[in-house]
Amino acid sequence: MTDFDILSVQSNIAAQRKKLLEHPVYSELNDLPSLRLFMEYHVYAVWDFMLLLKSLQRKLTSVDAVWVPTENRTARRLINEIVLGEESDIDCNGNPASHYEMYLDAMKQIGADVAPINHLVEKSKDGHTLKSLLKYNVAEIEKDRLEFVRCSYDVIKEGKTHAIAAAFTFGREDLIPDLFTEIVRDLNQRFDGELSAFVYYLERHIELDADEHGPMAEKMIRELCGNDLGKWEDVKKASQKALDARLKLWDAIYEAILQLKQNPQQAQPRSA
Repeated sequence: MTDFDILSVQSNIAAQRKKLLEHPVYSELNDLPSLRLFMEYHVYAVWDFMLLLKSLQRKLTSVDAVWVPTENRTARRLINEIVLGEESDIDCNGNPASHYEMYLDAMKQIGADVAPINHLVEKSKDGHTLKSLLKYNVAEIEKDRLEFVRCSYDVIKEGKTHAIAAAFTFGREDLIPDLFTEIVRDLNQRFDGELSAFVYYLERHIELDADEHGPMAEKMIRELCGNDLGKWEDVKKASQKALDARLKLWDAIYEAILQLKQNPQQAQPRSA
């Protein structure tokens, strides 16, 4: 199997990726209040990423009480390696942590509001299913963030492993440009290391995604689709939907930041 179909998918979503990488939201992230607001939205994308990741692990590995070997040995290995890095990485203090937990720590460091996402996670701990969380919104997620995560819920609910892998692979965090990391580094210097945890998160995530997880995820898609043209069409559609959802979320963040700058009295940091 060649890279032809992966290249075809990448070509198909190139325009959407360009819009995301050149989105005007990045030009507005020039102060701490704007970055706090960005993170309060973006944390849902980090949590959403974990939903797709764990859905793939359940489908590609044996997680039931009675273990049986799953069909695709290569995909099994790939997803387990990605899970290790995303769910049990090492944080800036040298302790095991998921990238979601690292992101939450970074939010707390700069005074971003973690209460809404914590409320969502607590509802899950109380026994609410993904359906009740996202279809019935028992955690009362704000509409723009809810619509973003519902896109992943829909592909998970449909149950096509290759489509879930597509949303995971082509909607991942490599959609954040290098410019954003430079913006955060600059703010960290201006504010005496107040964003050090976020700088670490970004550098670690980009390092893993570009060098390891991105190529692994693409190889996993090739394993799952093979020469099945129908599956490759599913991959294209799922990728497009994932990027459309991300663009809508980015547009919502941009509008929220513009409104915040018109009403700066709302920009006080929240407690953790």
